[in-house]
Amino acid sequence: MPCTIVVGGQWGDEAKGKIASYLTVKDNYSITCRAGLGPGAGHTVIYQGKEYRLRQVPSGFINPNSKLLLGAGVLINPEVVLKEISDYNLEGRVGIDFRASVIDPEQIQRDRTNEHLSKVIQSTGSGHGPALADRALRVGKLAKDIDQLRPYLTDVAEELNDALDRDQSVLVEGTNGFLLSVLYGTYPHTVAKDSTASTVAADVGLSPLRIDDVVLVFKTFPTRVGEGDFPTEMSAEEIQSRGFIEHGTVTGRPRRVGSFDFELAKKAVTINHPSMLAISFLDRIDPDCRGKSYKDINVEAQKFLQEVESSLKTPIKLIGTGPDVMDIFDLR
Repeated sequence: MPCTIVVGGQWGDEAKGKIASYLTVKDNYSITCRAGLGPGAGHTVIYQGKEYRLRQVPSGFINPNSKLLLGAGVLINPEVVLKEISDYNLEGRVGIDFRASVIDPEQIQRDRTNEHLSKVIQSTGSGHGPALADRALRVGKLAKDIDQLRPYLTDVAEELNDALDRDQSVLVEGTNGFLLSVLYGTYPHTVAKDSTASTVAADVGLSPLRIDDVVLVFKTFPTRVGEGDFPTEMSAEEIQSRGFIEHGTVTGRPRRVGSFDFELAKKAVTINHPSMLAISFLDRIDPDCRGKSYKDINVEAQKFLQEVESSLKTPIKLIGTGPDVMDIFDLR
């Protein structure tokens, strides 16, 4: 059975949560695992008329048959994860790696009061940087040290590898996006760790040889929150006139919007080496594509998709046509 990684190719907000949710439901994955950074990265899921905003629990929670795990590389805010478990009735389905670092109130305070992080980097204020710094110094607490988390503790790496040995399917959901990687992104305006597919695998204890598919998600009109380079950025007036106004899931700050950057997308493809691409927000090119068949999308949308495939030399297999998880052209 497959082991699939879903990662973003831009500055986050590419609809990784939507794609991960769709795959978990459509392909009925046995396990959905969250990798990546932590609670500062929000994923929005709209399914069957309801909107869910997630900061810790994997987006595949909408499939009641899928076990939900958080890897050792994920920063855990106990308050956030426990609230999501309660709010979405996930008791008995969630496992947290006992080695995962925990974000405490003091680290959040350091994040929010550090002038460089808050003013220059424009951090989400979720405590990521200080928590990772404390992990590097070996002074931070782990999930196994927190009493409230003990009912959920597990060895995620062992669970995933055992599941794959038993021919069960695993989907691993990354956070942020390639251009926010602290190694390959627009440094210093990045997140506090790498966000590529190889790091996502390491976050949950999987060898690269275990991975069958890497799905790299791109947005037709990329967005980013906060400071940093954005070569194709649109003016506020153009964003307004096109109706592209968005706000961050966690911060609520307005997202900057730009046109598709093929050169940066090529870099994302080179380093993540995806087996397939997912394109979201096709409805921003063809507003009527939702409910159509793929062959009936307008000429502009067809040309865009053809140019992406030709330029990135990778097949597009999933195309988002609207806000709901199931608003997808599945070309697999």
